[in-house]
Amino acid sequence: MKLDRKGRDVLTELTNVVKIGMISFAHGHAAGFYYQLRRLPGVKVTGIADENRARVEPYLQQDAEIRYFADYRELLSSGCDAVVICSENVHHAELTISAAEAGKHVLCEKPLGLNVEEMEQMVAACEKNGVRLMTAFPCRFLPAVVQAKAAIDRGEIGEVVAVKGSNRGTMPGGWFIDPELSGGGALLDHSVHVMDLLNWMLNSPVTEVYAEAATLFHEIPVDDAGILHVKFASGAFASIDTSWSRTKSFPYWGDVTLEIVGTNGLLSVDAFGQKSEVYSDERMKVQWSHWGDDMNRSLVQAFIDAIRSNREVPITGMDGLRSAAVAAAAYESVRRGEPVTLDESGRVKLSRK
Repeated sequence: MKLDRKGRDVLTELTNVVKIGMISFAHGHAAGFYYQLRRLPGVKVTGIADENRARVEPYLQQDAEIRYFADYRELLSSGCDAVVICSENVHHAELTISAAEAGKHVLCEKPLGLNVEEMEQMVAACEKNGVRLMTAFPCRFLPAVVQAKAAIDRGEIGEVVAVKGSNRGTMPGGWFIDPELSGGGALLDHSVHVMDLLNWMLNSPVTEVYAEAATLFHEIPVDDAGILHVKFASGAFASIDTSWSRTKSFPYWGDVTLEIVGTNGLLSVDAFGQKSEVYSDERMKVQWSHWGDDMNRSLVQAFIDAIRSNREVPITGMDGLRSAAVAAAAYESVRRGEPVTLDESGRVKLSRK
């Protein structure tokens, strides 16, 4: 049988299978990553590790070849090439470092970690063991975001001087509102996505952070509302609304928006704008039906491509560190009740008082 170039490429993908292990389905994004990984040619989900088997049983039943592990360390010894970590935030560092020491590439859910020190250890462990560390920021792959980044790079709006952003969603409940497992509330959960986009688009380190946070919408032990103000070394500044303020009647789980002001123009970004409005008598509310590009598919495809080609991932561990460091600084600002300045590593400097 003689194959054309396309056929040879497909055959190469199928014979060079990338074996993926998934560690924890605690985070809701795990299901989306799982389904997209299973759709990719030349990719095989070989195992799932989760101390709560009931949580992952529906996914195990879909493929009898996927092995279950109650202990993630057994999965790391099972022969997979890479792992996807979707655990509670507090476990990200331990799981990533263990995976790196076992020689596995890592795609880790955001926030990468809870403080600069542990994230530096995660990055260092992956570098030492020669594996890739990618942070799960799928919003980078949304068309409106990609086009905005390209417009900024072309200088179409001049120098960026200010940004107004938002990431407002529904309150997730569960371990997200347990500070011992999450490390924080909406200010942590929702600021990191927008901060990653700003770090990527502006390519300028954050020098100062001021934040306000409160619990306004729900009776929970963590913050569900926050305003984050950030200054960049370039002179630009940004204000980000991060909250779990969306009610059950809201048509979608949330939003990610940016108003980017330049010296020569303005960019308005609705990251989830590829949608139709559906009016349902059964649900008795309007709903948004997303018809556009799947950011999760693009994210896992980029991870697999980097592994196959032995090149750097597009969203690195350092990218994850930079965004989460701002969230950590925001909580320090709330604690002090004043702006805080950051050094080159993203650590908060000593109080001015």
